[in-house]
Amino acid sequence: MKLAVVGGGSTYTPELVDGFARLRDVLAVEELVLVDPATERLEPVGHLARRILAAQGHPGRVTWTDDLDAAVDGADAVLLQLRVGGQAAREKDETWPLECGCVGQETTGAGGLAKALRTVPVVLDIAERVRRRNPDAWIVDFTNPVGIVTRALLTAGHRAVGLCNVAIGFQRKFAALLGVAPGEVELDHVGLNHLTWERAVRIGGRDVLPGLLAEHGDAIAADLRMPRRLLDRLGVVPSYYLRYFYEHDAVVEELRKKPSRAAEVAEMERTLLAMYADPALDHKPELLAKRGGAYYSEAAVALTASLLTGTGPVQVVNTLNNGTLPFLPDDAVVEVPAAVDAAGTHPLPVRPLEPLFAGLVAHVTAYEHLALEAALKGGRDRVFAALLAHPLVGRTDRAEKLTDALLHHNREHLAWA
Repeated sequence: MKLAVVGGGSTYTPELVDGFARLRDVLAVEELVLVDPATERLEPVGHLARRILAAQGHPGRVTWTDDLDAAVDGADAVLLQLRVGGQAAREKDETWPLECGCVGQETTGAGGLAKALRTVPVVLDIAERVRRRNPDAWIVDFTNPVGIVTRALLTAGHRAVGLCNVAIGFQRKFAALLGVAPGEVELDHVGLNHLTWERAVRIGGRDVLPGLLAEHGDAIAADLRMPRRLLDRLGVVPSYYLRYFYEHDAVVEELRKKPSRAAEVAEMERTLLAMYADPALDHKPELLAKRGGAYYSEAAVALTASLLTGTGPVQVVNTLNNGTLPFLPDDAVVEVPAAVDAAGTHPLPVRPLEPLFAGLVAHVTAYEHLALEAALKGGRDRVFAALLAHPLVGRTDRAEKLTDALLHHNREHLAWA
């Protein structure tokens, strides 16, 4: 089995490789190819990947290249984890929206739109080259904004599934709080990528969420950085990304007063790359846990194994709605539990979504449709329309200013700007 990782020079990659090593009985990787145009990062990451597999007695072969076509040739699956513009572009996404009183963040709001505009054309080009080399290969997208990027891939007819680590993160945290194995925890996880709620937490078919909130609500709220009273009133556990919606103005003030997450990550990456260059290092360092993407490897291994072998448990994925949430268009991409096999994803039935949540989901879905239109076709008016439709913008004056700022800060990445 051959896997290719696009964006293989990422400091995330040792987390993924460690998962391949530990979970070899789930997914037997024979060849792993890391591909990235940043060759100065590829070499230390690639050598560490080899040492991680060797240290755990894994027989798989690791290679790396900046030649995308060679990397994906014959690959059974291609994992996408790229960042167009790197941390420098992310730094901009997280700062210029603040000047207009809006959240600066890389996946939602104006910053998320900027990232989508840069990313969608690049991902579609990669996917087309994958299809030419191996039309049967699966594409697993971990590239943000996952919902919009996955929708672009599926609209273009690619064999693709979107993946996020939010659901598996909640599963692991809840399991630890409840003192059970993660596999015993089943989530009623529903919504869009980075806009989801856990409406039930089942163990053996019994919903234990009310008791979980009663006993551990303070800890869960602190982890989400939301008020405990909000969780009690909602009766659900929202994704921590909902803080950008529920606590928007407080978050804007907070972000104005501290260094950007991009700056923190950039410094962390410099340290990690220096560590990766140490020939004695043969495991993922503890610092990597602070980089983000917790449990990414477990989720990626499980999903890829199911797609390639047709076996595996129900998994939370990003996939076409196709009636799963009846109030959304069929071509919207939702994030829900699904059975996954060699034919693709099969979302499980979802009980009706409460109006409090459905309204926001419908609103953001409309924005994502317009964002994809802007990413595919370009044009200032399309960018403006997407921003005006976004619930975190929604005003003409803000949308005008944000459109100008977005185009200014991304002109080197947008051919039409």
